[in-house]
Amino acid sequence: MTALAALLPDLGRRTLVMGILNVTPDSFSDGGRFQDLDAARDQAARLVEEGAALLDIGGESTRPGHVPVPADEEQARVLPAIRALAPTLSVPISIDTYKAATADVALKAGARIVNDVWGLQREPEIARVAAHHGAPVVVMHNRETIDPSLDIVDEMRAFFERSLTIARQAGIPDRDIVLDPGVGFGKSWEQHLEALRRLPELRALGFPLLVGVSRKSVLGRIHNAATAPADRLFGSIAAHVAAAALGADIVRVHDVRPHVEACQVVDAITRPASRAGA
Repeated sequence: MTALAALLPDLGRRTLVMGILNVTPDSFSDGGRFQDLDAARDQAARLVEEGAALLDIGGESTRPGHVPVPADEEQARVLPAIRALAPTLSVPISIDTYKAATADVALKAGARIVNDVWGLQREPEIARVAAHHGAPVVVMHNRETIDPSLDIVDEMRAFFERSLTIARQAGIPDRDIVLDPGVGFGKSWEQHLEALRRLPELRALGFPLLVGVSRKSVLGRIHNAATAPADRLFGSIAAHVAAAALGADIVRVHDVRPHVEACQVVDAITRPASRAGA
């Protein structure tokens, strides 16, 4: 059994919900709410109680226009939460970072998965760190600049091939790799939708898919309204339901319970085996 299968035994059998826990002052939706350790602990417990299959903890905002933080500052944010939560949670923690040093100390502190928004390409050493710890990786597509002329799925295929080469050379088995199309990162508005629409083409690459559209600005534009991120729940659910129906295995969300219930309906329709014994 691979590390990913051991950590997420239901992967591929039902749509898993990843709960977001940002311990940052400036995340686009909930910045500053869970920096306090007690608040982070309470939120983690709430997300797991609501049905999260794993928690994603991040210490650096990756919203458009964010200011990168040094590795030591990022670690000062995430390590207390990971150390406090890992021994008590019934679900695995992923560390949301592209920095190899942060991934290393987070895995030592109790995180089990590395979620890299630069697909192992910003700091390729992160792949060797993950391999050393036997940790699965989430490889997200990203770009420094937006180029609306690109066929975004062709671009993602080429990007993922580079990432997979890095992962394989580091010793990470393919069965411990999850791909993420990176909705909200390095794409035009139309390309975000195209990436979701063409998820079956990415699914054909043979890896589990993670999709995160929760509260993102692409939803606000669809609504044609200046909605605050926290007011985009219905759009978030719709996007993730569509993604699950098109092949996503994991959805990364702020609002766990409504997504769990929505994904149960999707699974009952599209993955009837997931209802066996229910």
